Order: sequence, then structure tokens, then C-alpha cells
Amino acid sequence: MKNFFRKNFALTETGAGDLIKSTITSFIVYVSNMLPAMLLMYFLDELLMGHARSATSYIALSLIGVIIMGVIFRIDYDAMYNSTYRESANLRLDIAETLGKMPLSYFSKHDLSDLAQTIMSDVAALEHAISHAIGKTIGFAIYFPLVSLLLIMGNVKLGLAVMMPIILSFLLIMLSKRIQLKENLKYFKKLRDNSESFQEAIENQQEIKSFGMVDEVRRNLYKKMEESEKIHLKAEIMVGIPLILSGVIGHMALAVVIIVGMQLYMAGETSVLYVVGYLMAAMKIKDGFDGLSQNVAEIFYLDAMINRIKEIRNTPVQEGKEEKIDSYEIELKDVTFSYNDDAKVIRGVGFTANPGEVTALVGMSGCGKTSLLRLISRLYDYDGGSIKIGRKDIKRISTDSLFEKISIVFQDVTLFNTSVLENIRIGRSDASDEEVMEAAKLANCHEFVEKLPDKYNTPIGENGATLSGGERQRISIARAFLKDAPIIILDEIAASLDVNNEKKIQESLNRLIHDKTVIIISHRMKSIENADKIVVMKDGKVEASGSHRELITVSETYKNLVEKARLAEEFSY
Repeated sequence: MKNFFRKNFALTETGAGDLIKSTITSFIVYVSNMLPAMLLMYFLDELLMGHARSATSYIALSLIGVIIMGVIFRIDYDAMYNSTYRESANLRLDIAETLGKMPLSYFSKHDLSDLAQTIMSDVAALEHAISHAIGKTIGFAIYFPLVSLLLIMGNVKLGLAVMMPIILSFLLIMLSKRIQLKENLKYFKKLRDNSESFQEAIENQQEIKSFGMVDEVRRNLYKKMEESEKIHLKAEIMVGIPLILSGVIGHMALAVVIIVGMQLYMAGETSVLYVVGYLMAAMKIKDGFDGLSQNVAEIFYLDAMINRIKEIRNTPVQEGKEEKIDSYEIELKDVTFSYNDDAKVIRGVGFTANPGEVTALVGMSGCGKTSLLRLISRLYDYDGGSIKIGRKDIKRISTDSLFEKISIVFQDVTLFNTSVLENIRIGRSDASDEEVMEAAKLANCHEFVEKLPDKYNTPIGENGATLSGGERQRISIARAFLKDAPIIILDEIAASLDVNNEKKIQESLNRLIHDKTVIIISHRMKSIENADKIVVMKDGKVEASGSHRELITVSETYKNLVEKARLAEEFSY
């Protein structure tokens, strides 16, 4: 049963166990709900059959019934609601941990708004279903056959009169399952599309306004919302029609019991008390079924969301074992890679970056330099060949072990909506404030930080919105200084720096990279002329490698890059 719940509702181990408890308590609640009817039958037995009883017995039975139902409802509340809230937290943590183990390639192929919706709204919908629908539905599925068996044992005809309309109603709902799932999936996908459009519009406000696209974007968003409302309306109709018909058939159970019961009574085959008892049983079962039909519709609605959560869980994650890395040469052999199983971005690349040396990657835009750095740092996993650090294949090393030894500064900087101090401390979480400030000074951050309202404690907004591009870049460099890892990867770190700051940071970098394995990309050819090794890339392959002096004579691509860099430096407006 636990595996069934985990597989079909994407629950955690704990959540599946809690749902079993919820199902059991729901079943007991359905049974306990018959107690008032049984007490009423006890009274009718005296009223119709003349079996005299004392008032004390009624009071005692009523109190016992209230106490039993109160205890059961309290247990059911804890099993359904309190455990559900725990499971929603566990589910979100489980999804977050799974996402944390995935390669960066997963996020390049999926909308971030979609992932956010999965973690928040999909889990919230599942949370509601666990607390209101799933346990009750399965509990009723256990309760109904048992009660039906008892009713048939009491009187076959009256028992069938109670059961058949309920069974027909349920079959109608199940026959409409495919249609409901199909329409709900359309609505689910449309909502995700709308969410992505809204996020895109919010993120690109500067471009939208500066190019006069406000009205066009607004019209497009309104159109998408209108389309989603039409899909939603159709989905509601497709869900509502079988539910309404099911409800109508369910109400017939009472009429059928009355008709069959009166015929049996007139024929002398049963007593009025029996007819009344079966009528009350039909009412209680119908009440339970009315809730069941709504619960089944809610479970159908969840189908797309559950599949989305399962898809995330079933996506291959970056595996590897904890390894002690004690040497830091990086060796690439015949490495291949593509982003979307299309054309190869990296095609048979091979070279070695040695400790204590600076290895520079150069080439025209789009030749695969940044992609290669992502592979070396295992933000993406390569498709073929091998990348080894310290003679160990990085695919077999856990990302925690690997990232501990690598400091990365990419051209695209990501900052968090917190203080300057905490943004730099990401480089090493246990660093003291003094160590963070020292790293900031090495990265030439100290001067602009001192001018901020609360200095190092100043919040910098979402992704550093209150800072300039150069200031954001320097905070990213400060993280690398703070981490002080033996392998350093730098991708166009001077792209957002002015000449003065670039010179200061280069001086600091010369201290940072001493005796370390350094791989760097720079479009400023002058800055890498003294690199120990320069690897020239063209169309995803290594065209040549060597020193500046060697390459200027043997590599046409390198010679062309140097010439274009010279012309760019001499250009004037």
C-alpha cells in the first residue's frame, strides 16, 4: 500500500505512511457516522415495535456515541491535516534536494517559472487533496463494499436498491475519467504558459518600455488570459456534466429504496423498521458518496501535477561518490557535448591544464569556450570522452567534493537579495566578517561598499539590482578570493570592469592564482599573452595550443584574434 501511494501520488516515504493512517481513520469515520442512525433505529424499534426502554439507556448510548465519534474525529483530524502539512514541507524539500543534484543543463531546458509553480502551487494542490480527498476516497472504497455486503445479507432486494444507484454513479464518473484528464491537462499547460509569459514580461520591463512594446505585450497577455479562461470553462463543463449526472443518479437511491421497500412491505416480506433502516443507510451512504464524487474529480485534476513532480524525480541526477582530490591537473580527452541533443557544441576537445599554470581559452564567439568551462566545473555533464581532475573522472566524483576544490567566476553574475556581506560569504559559508572584508578588498569592492548606506550590511536587491555591472562582477570575484580553491575558472571577468578596476583586480588575481590550476577566458588578448598555455578553439574543436609566440606563427585563428583586438583598441568614435 505504501509503494502504491508513493508511485501514484508522488509522495515521500513518510507521506505515504501518513496517508495509510489517514485512509484507515477515514474508514473508521465512515463507520462511526452510522452511530446516530443506529441510535435512531434503537428508538424506532421502541416506537414501532413496542419494545420499551428507559430514558437512561438513550442518554447513555448517546453519550457513548458522542465520545466515540469525538475521539475518532480528533484522531482523523491529526491523520489528515497535521500530517498533511508536514508532508507538504517534506515534498518541497525533497523536490529542492532533487533539483540541487541535477546538472545545469536541466534548467536550460525547463522554464524556471514552471519549476517554481511545481514547488509551490502543485505541492499546495497535492496537499489539499491529501487532506481532503485521497484518504477519504480510499476509505470510502473500503467502507462501501463492506456495508453493501452487510445490507445484502440483511435483505438482498433492499441491499441492491441501496447499492446499484451508487455503483452506476461511480461508473459514470470513471467512464468520464479520460475526458477529464485530457481537459485538465490542457488547462494545466496553459496556466504554465501564462506564468512564463508574465515572468518574461516582468523581467524584461526595461526592454519592453524602451522599445515602446507596452501595449503589444499587454494585448498578448490579455489574449493569453482569455484563452486560458475558455480552456478553464470547457474543462469545468467537462468535469461538471458527469458530476451532475452522477449526483442525479445518486439521489435516485433514496427513491429506489422507498419504492422497493414499500413493495416488499405490502407483500409482507419485510417490516417498516427494516425499510426505514435501509432508507437511513441509503442516506448515510449517499452523503458519503456525494463527497466522494467531488474528491475523485479533485484527484483527476491532480494528475498533471503529480506527473510533473514524478518527472522531476525521475530525471537523472548528477551522481558520484565522495572523493579526496589531492592533485589538480585537469586533463580533457576527446570531449564531446551538445545542449539539446542537436549539433555538437564541443567536438573532440583535448588538452591538459597543469597546476601552477594559467591556461587560456581563446576563439571567436560561439566556438564553445564557456561551454567547456561549464563541463570542467561539472555544471553540465559531457556526452563523450573524459575529463579528469587528479586522474579521477569528474563524472564519478560527487559535485560536493568537486565544487569544494573549484572557484568559478562567470561573466553572468548571479547575486542574492541580501547584504553585500552575505553575498560574498557564499564563497565560504564559515568565513568570518573580517575574512569577507579582506576578500572584498582584494577584489576592489571595499571602496564602493563603503559608500553604501549600511556599508557591508546593505541589501543589494534582487540579483544586485542596486549595483552597477562592474560592482556586481567584483562581488563575484570576491567570492573566489574568499573560497581560495586550488582550481580557478574565470570567464570574461573583466567584461564589466573599467580599466582602472581591471588593473587592480589583475594585480590581486596574480596573488590569488599562485601555485593553482587556472583556466581563463578573456577577449582582451593582451591580458593572456603571458599565459603558460593558450588553447585556440574553432567550431567546438581545438585548432592549436601553445604559447603566444608559437601560436602567432602557426594559428590563423589566433593571429586573426590578435589583429582584431589591436584594431578594437585603436578604434575611436
